[in-house]
Amino acid sequence: MSTTKLLLILPLTVAFAYMLLVGVVYLSQRALLFPGTSAALAPEHADWGENASIKTPDGETLHGLYSQGTSGKPCVLLFFGNGDRVANYGFLAQALAARGIGLLAISYRGYPGSTGSPSEEGLLTDGITAFDWLSARSKSEIVVLGRSLGTGIAVNTAAQRPAVGLVLVSAYLSVLSVAETRYPFFPVALLVKDPFRSDLKIAKVSQPKLFIHGRRDDSIPLSSGEALYHIAPEPKRMLIDDGSGHNDIWNDSTVGDVIRFVEALK
Repeated sequence: MSTTKLLLILPLTVAFAYMLLVGVVYLSQRALLFPGTSAALAPEHADWGENASIKTPDGETLHGLYSQGTSGKPCVLLFFGNGDRVANYGFLAQALAARGIGLLAISYRGYPGSTGSPSEEGLLTDGITAFDWLSARSKSEIVVLGRSLGTGIAVNTAAQRPAVGLVLVSAYLSVLSVAETRYPFFPVALLVKDPFRSDLKIAKVSQPKLFIHGRRDDSIPLSSGEALYHIAPEPKRMLIDDGSGHNDIWNDSTVGDVIRFVEALK
């Protein structure tokens, strides 16, 4: 093969490989963003609290676990991270129950026990639906708590519903901005289907806000959480755990910080 032909073919080969890789990323992005999806049925016996079945306005059924609090005490509505499970939050339900505080954790559409397939639009609908379900049943003030992916759902819910407070654990400015940082060689803004733009919604959240982030977080950088914190309106507070990363952020200190924030809202 001549040098001229090689010089023509090589760029075309590189361009084709790049476009192929872009296509793979585009088609697989929801599998990457929502790794916790599963066709598993809701367990017959609840791991903590009681099983809840919540119907969404677009025809899906969400599985949840609900621990009812003491009359007159607030209830926490939890939106977990993208690979998590509602069953994993017995430790939080127990700690809150010891103070008379309730907890509802929902399994997003497409996650274990819930019907449908996940998308940003769908999960935001799940958040609003869960708030309305809890509001109708508990008659208590509701504190919205989001963790990792769930912070985007929590921000949207608190912006649209009368939560008395918002707790964001491992928050991001947006999924779009995190993806742009992680994949700098791709046209991320053109590819992302589910950008979760918390940065465009946080201004509407006038309720008291608590941000908690691990300094060693290598999944959602502290800088992303700090950027959201800086544009959030008062009242707000940010706590940084110097010894924690992303997956070990839930510890006794974090649970205690959440409880103190909830109890101080009065």
